[in-house]
Amino acid sequence: METRDPFRIRDTSAQDQVIRPGAAGGRRIPRAWLVGGVAGLAVLGLAAWVASGWMSGGRSFDASRVRIAEVTRGDLVRDISADGRVIAANSPTLYAIAGGTVSLKVVAGDVVKQGQALAEIDSPELRSRLAQEGSTLASMEAEASRALLDAQITRSSASKLLDQANIERTAAERDLERYQRAYEGGAVSQNEYAKAQDELKKAQIGLAAARKDAGLQGQGAGLDSRNKRLLADRQRAVVAELQRQVDALTVRAPFDGQIGQVQVPQGTNVAASAPILSVVDLSVFEVEIKVPESFARDLAIGMPAQIGSNNIQYPAQVSAVSPEVVNGEVNARLRFAQGKQPPGLRQNQRLSARIVLDTRRNVLMVERGSFLEQGGGFAYVVDGSRAERRAIQTGVSSLGAVEIISGLQPGEKIVVSGSDQFGDAARVTLN
Repeated sequence: METRDPFRIRDTSAQDQVIRPGAAGGRRIPRAWLVGGVAGLAVLGLAAWVASGWMSGGRSFDASRVRIAEVTRGDLVRDISADGRVIAANSPTLYAIAGGTVSLKVVAGDVVKQGQALAEIDSPELRSRLAQEGSTLASMEAEASRALLDAQITRSSASKLLDQANIERTAAERDLERYQRAYEGGAVSQNEYAKAQDELKKAQIGLAAARKDAGLQGQGAGLDSRNKRLLADRQRAVVAELQRQVDALTVRAPFDGQIGQVQVPQGTNVAASAPILSVVDLSVFEVEIKVPESFARDLAIGMPAQIGSNNIQYPAQVSAVSPEVVNGEVNARLRFAQGKQPPGLRQNQRLSARIVLDTRRNVLMVERGSFLEQGGGFAYVVDGSRAERRAIQTGVSSLGAVEIISGLQPGEKIVVSGSDQFGDAARVTLN
């Protein structure tokens, strides 16, 4: 029999029991519960990741629907490239000077020389007017000649009277001298001497009057003659104009060229000022291009340009800029440099043209896109799968790039097109 020590402390060894595998007292955790727990943790992790992406990006969009470009530093060349069509710089349309029947001498496409007759207009009315006005001119010429002859007769008569008055004065002076000597010798009375003095004064007055009349009659005859001559000259101008119109009834080529378009059939009776045909100057061509309205304000007459033909660049310059905007575009003309026109050009031929506006050296730039018009001074900067809206300042732009003044750094990427679907979101996620 065991004796218990009252001072000994008992441990728990008597309470411990060994549990064997498979014993009735143990419990096993089902495998399905373990798989379900792992799947739940994975779902919770995925939901947490999606939630974190949603919280950080705000909205999610498909990255394939946007275009992203990198900000770089380099030379920004502002130029305009466009396809143009060749047009003749000088292609006037010739019109009928008067109504009549047209007789064509050429057909469309004929090569003509300067002064060559292209068409004739039969206008009996104009030719009749020329004959009538010519007869009137002959009559006025005769009247002018008659007036000149009358003036000469009038001047001759006035000169004759002046000479007679001069002779009468000379005779009166001699009589007065004779009477004076006789009066001093006592041969004549004082009354006779005074009468001789009166005759001299009378002769002097008659001479002065004859001299004045001769001048007035000469002036009057000159005015009549000049008036008749002016009327004749006026009629001569009328006849010259009618003669010019009659000569213009034969339509002639203004320069060496080619017949463009014939606008009336053979033998047609046309009205005055009706178009007949056009002549194209094949020696001087220009290229017409259409420029976007945003670049039209930078164009100026005389600005250098290049025109490409058969992989060869020909120097040219801007010769004209239309003041009218049509469908968002402005028409401009480029003229080849003197002696630099390519051979074999034809009307309406398509050529490529390039106008260099200016060059900005070593500037920050990015590919041009719709963000310029849609962003309103903002751009979406891409960082991985996130894009954040940032304020930027842009400068000049070309057809392919735009200058960045502030808000971006080299190497950063921005959404250049497709940002219109973001709305005004501060941050978005690109999947």
